[in-house]
Amino acid sequence: MVCHDNETVSFFYNLSKKSISDTWRPKDVVVVSLGLLVCAFVIFANILVMLAIFINRRFHYPIYYLLGNLAAADLFSGISYLYLMFHTGPWTSKLSIHEWFVRQGLIDTSLTASVINLMAIALERHQTIFTMQLHSKMTNHRVVLLIVGIWLIAIVLGLVPSMGWSCVCNLQQCSNMAPLYSRSYLVFWAVLNLLTFTVMVAVYTRIFIYVRRKSHRMSQHTSQAKHKETVVNLMKTVVMILGCFVVCWTPGLVLLLLDSSCESCDVLTYEKFFLVMAECNSFMNPIIYSYRDKDMRDTFKRILCFPCLGSQQKGEHSGVRFNTLEQEARRAREGDGDQANGGQVVLKDAENMLDSTES
Repeated sequence: MVCHDNETVSFFYNLSKKSISDTWRPKDVVVVSLGLLVCAFVIFANILVMLAIFINRRFHYPIYYLLGNLAAADLFSGISYLYLMFHTGPWTSKLSIHEWFVRQGLIDTSLTASVINLMAIALERHQTIFTMQLHSKMTNHRVVLLIVGIWLIAIVLGLVPSMGWSCVCNLQQCSNMAPLYSRSYLVFWAVLNLLTFTVMVAVYTRIFIYVRRKSHRMSQHTSQAKHKETVVNLMKTVVMILGCFVVCWTPGLVLLLLDSSCESCDVLTYEKFFLVMAECNSFMNPIIYSYRDKDMRDTFKRILCFPCLGSQQKGEHSGVRFNTLEQEARRAREGDGDQANGGQVVLKDAENMLDSTES
């Protein structure tokens, strides 16, 4: 087996028929401009989320640590993509093989960490809602171990191509989209992300069915309009979470699979735009998972120097934490005689757990 470690990046690009232009083409300018704009949004939004979780002690719970880790992964994704934007186009030919692997490895690591975080959040919400807890029973120690595990998996997957799973020693396996990557690795990475999405679909579907059934049981004690509103709101949340993932990730993952299985398919025309779409998921995550939390919005306002806007709502807290605690305290004082009322509160708590912190 002959390895081509001493060849230039241009050698592999020419082999895969992916040309490196000597000048900036209009398409390159559009992609880089769009990419820099996305990076700015990603970096700003996720720094804001991390600051909010850090400075507000109300967010010092396992689910918010996971949201903070998701923001860290998306922030890393934005920085990695920013690095890519300054090492793409005509600049690609100036990279050594090692520098090229660093460029791609940063992207792979950050996106993998983001996707695994999404699955971890889904599983945490599933466990919390099904046991009707105010907070996850997961200890801080376990959360730290989970976060470390997420990053270890992401780093390993990002390093695997540079450690040997590439086409440097097997030119016939070279990908068209990523000319130094082995097609088998790209298939593996795409299938892994699709499996992660499948787990998320299964988890959120089970949550939706469970809360809908609970809502139906409680509907005999409340109005049909309220029952319908609960189901519709929950459906909106689930569709938003899964729909955003599908829109942002599916085009790129399908393109990776086509690159490995269809030699006649033109996968290079839209590959850069599809990568931008995958990156867009990193600034949609703060909106879906954090901005809709009222406490988080109030903290954002304080960070952005608008304290007066949130001062009137200082005593209000998101449903997963203090509203629920206050409801439980009131229920304890009033007694447990009214089962219908209690059932409605439990149902509302479950809806809040999904809608307030996860979406």
